[in-house]
Amino acid sequence: MHRLEGAVRSYAWGSRTAIASLCGRTVPSDHPEAELWLGAHPADPARLVGEDGDAVSLLEVLTADPETTLGKRVVEAFGPRLPFLLKLLAAEEPLSLQAHPSARQAAEGFAREEAQNIPIDSPVRNYKDASHKPELVVALTRFEALAGFRDPKRTVELLEALAVPELDPYVGLLAGQPDSNGLRALFTTWITLPPPALSALLPRVLDGCVSYLAAGGNGDRDFVPEIRTALQLADFYPGDAGVLASLLLNRVTLQPGEGLYLDAGNLHAYLHGMGVEIMANSDNVLRGGLTPKHVDVPELLKVLDFGAASVPILKAEEVAAFEWRYRTPAPEFALSRFELGPGDVAPVAGGSPQILLCTAGIARVECAGESVTLRPGDSAWLSACDREPTVHGCAADTQVFRAQLGEVS
Repeated sequence: MHRLEGAVRSYAWGSRTAIASLCGRTVPSDHPEAELWLGAHPADPARLVGEDGDAVSLLEVLTADPETTLGKRVVEAFGPRLPFLLKLLAAEEPLSLQAHPSARQAAEGFAREEAQNIPIDSPVRNYKDASHKPELVVALTRFEALAGFRDPKRTVELLEALAVPELDPYVGLLAGQPDSNGLRALFTTWITLPPPALSALLPRVLDGCVSYLAAGGNGDRDFVPEIRTALQLADFYPGDAGVLASLLLNRVTLQPGEGLYLDAGNLHAYLHGMGVEIMANSDNVLRGGLTPKHVDVPELLKVLDFGAASVPILKAEEVAAFEWRYRTPAPEFALSRFELGPGDVAPVAGGSPQILLCTAGIARVECAGESVTLRPGDSAWLSACDREPTVHGCAADTQVFRAQLGEVS
């Protein structure tokens, strides 16, 4: 067992207050802090901190002795690597419109770009590794997102409510084929509009959005959150076709403690809020807009799932004393949370690699006569050889998230 020191990632959409405040540091931070990586991804591995304060890369420790640190079962199932990556995520501004590949698509894409000798750090590289990237985010604050394609019939209603004549051909396209093929056709058309056509259409659509909101109590008011989001995205990313695409997606709001699971092909964008995120240990992202970064529309279209569906909001289920788990089908990871008060003690089944992240209160992790005290933003690493650890609540309303292996068949 060791204290774990995460790696802070600074992106323009990050917050100067959220992560720093949670961790008890001075705010505002010098740079936007978007993510705190707690794992062993080669791009930015966390570090194990010894009692003397010396730190060593978790990736180096795992590479040196994978079977001892990860356990034989993990190595056999996933190879000599930690299969999950845990993060704190803080979005002050919207993230890019994006999707992640399936396992097959990731393996094929990575092999193809390796054969093309595209440098792994190239800005036009799509596949940073050969892994898929299912992910789960659990809200720590109110958390806003776009996720998955809305029922086409409801989208037709939304577009008609804008009363924009220039939209009529596109509304007709989807109304005539209100299914996944119609969504594919409309999304593809919008995301590939030539600049002159986009420059003509987008301002008219935004005018329609303003008029819809200005109508107040008149007419159908079902789409206020979606339309406000489109206007906000247009402020952040003027002239971006992703603003049009956002009108096709489900608008989701998570309250603290609620989760959102995203599998391969799900087009999504996190908009605002702070959460705990866990995913397969991958950095593969295919972007479709709302970003200055590389956008590869043909590759994105290969991986997108255009099946319309509502996005279920996950509630944690109690699985043991003081522990609640978020159920997902991902074998690479499982996420649960402990809710503890002073004097509460929760057993943690050992025998596999785990990360414990404190997000509120004070917790003490004990194992084999050793202990690590965790305050908000602190985390601990448990290897496969750490047996019978326990988590102790040392303050009221203590919350600790537990990242571990999912169910492997």
